[in-house]
Amino acid sequence: MPLKQIIAFGLLVFLPISWAAEWLHWDELVICVTAGLAIVPLAIWLSTATEEIALVTGPGVGGLLNAVFGNATELIIAIVALRAGLIEVVKASITGTVVANLLLVLGLAMFLGGIKHKEQNFQAIVPQVNAPAMTLAVIAIFLPTLLASTTEGSGMAPRAIQDLSEIVALVLIIVYGLTLVFSLKTHSYLYDVGVVELGAEHEKPNLWFWLGVLAVVTVGVAVESEIFVGVIESATSKIGLTPLFTGVIVLPLLGGAAEYVTAVNVALKNNMDLSVSVAMGSSSLVALLVAPVLVIAGEFLGQPMDLNFNLFEVVAVAVAVTVANIISLDGRSNWLEGSLLLASYVVIASAFYYHPA
Repeated sequence: MPLKQIIAFGLLVFLPISWAAEWLHWDELVICVTAGLAIVPLAIWLSTATEEIALVTGPGVGGLLNAVFGNATELIIAIVALRAGLIEVVKASITGTVVANLLLVLGLAMFLGGIKHKEQNFQAIVPQVNAPAMTLAVIAIFLPTLLASTTEGSGMAPRAIQDLSEIVALVLIIVYGLTLVFSLKTHSYLYDVGVVELGAEHEKPNLWFWLGVLAVVTVGVAVESEIFVGVIESATSKIGLTPLFTGVIVLPLLGGAAEYVTAVNVALKNNMDLSVSVAMGSSSLVALLVAPVLVIAGEFLGQPMDLNFNLFEVVAVAVAVTVANIISLDGRSNWLEGSLLLASYVVIASAFYYHPA
């Protein structure tokens, strides 16, 4: 049985355990760990259902489904945390997801794929499109942060930062829409290789079955997120983790489990086109869609969230984008490049562990 299926089935045992832990008021750390582990297989099933439905509906509708559900787990966790008032944790999870996808996911894929196949090739179009899009995302989170830090004590109303963030959020959503038009419509032929190879591995799925799976798993993620978010602050503080480290490192590891398994699995099959597309596409989705949606959602939830990030987070995202772009723009990868991405992630994660925020 493939590793992805082992994880998807095996960790489902933590669903009833987490419910029991919540119902019986077990220790908060136990509740947090069991709920977190229960989210992992749900994230994989959510990703799998989206992929299967995309094979039936075709690249157009499938691409839109991936845009909506590609990072649905992270979005659901973030909305639940935002509603609970954990705004700084939500911000940290956004930057952490981008950093993890560009350094950890892509690094693991290049490293393990490189060990098995020595050197791998992929179409450079994905990193070429991703580079300016992610650069825009860095600018978008840097400018509100810079405005807030350079006008501190000047008497500027906090609402000005919020208004700027909402303008930036709308711009990013429009840009993400344009990238979808580019990849799914006007230049879809540039992205066909990975999708064709993925589709060749499967028989035509049962659409209604996977729609049902998608609905059930989405509800499951929402329920587990409520349990997880309810105890995360007290649980992580017991083991000495700051909210910043929890958001940047812990949450992306749970919500992004499906991307990790998929990217590594297809890299081992020598399909680096799809692996790079999964890692970089997920980063773009989070930066250009998920983050702006959370800014807008915050207004409706009564928990206004702006794009004024911790300066340390902005630098970490900029470093991740720069390193990933430099390594991937030549359209070739090997285990050494993968190890460099992983080393960068370890250094950044260590820095966040010691950051007092």
